Amino acid sequence: MKVIKRAAKSIEKEEAHGGSGQRKVYAAPEHLKSTAFQMMTHGFMPAGGMYDWHDHPGVEEIMVVMKGTGLVHDEDGEYPYEPGDVFVFPANIQHKISNPSDTENEFIFVRVKV
Repeated sequence: MKVIKRAAKSIEKEEAHGGSGQRKVYAAPEHLKSTAFQMMTHGFMPAGGMYDWHDHPGVEEIMVVMKGTGLVHDEDGEYPYEPGDVFVFPANIQHKISNPSDTENEFIFVRVKV
């Protein structure tokens, strides 16, 4: 396997988890030999947007907040976020992410199979 270089600006955005959020898939299983890695994405959420309720069956997710403020929701409540915050979502846990602010929010997500 050789080094893979991908220009972020050339990667198309796609819809993510219902709601109004989008993502760019920076790395997927076809880019690595690891059997545990699922994907690394750059998430974009417009002002007033959200990633609707969802879970990741058999997959843990790490979220790093790069830009903006908002809320992470799960069955136990809601948790404010700001740049630099890191959230770890256990596999199979229902959650949503909302942006009640008037600016776009950005995140990096990494998913690993359990």
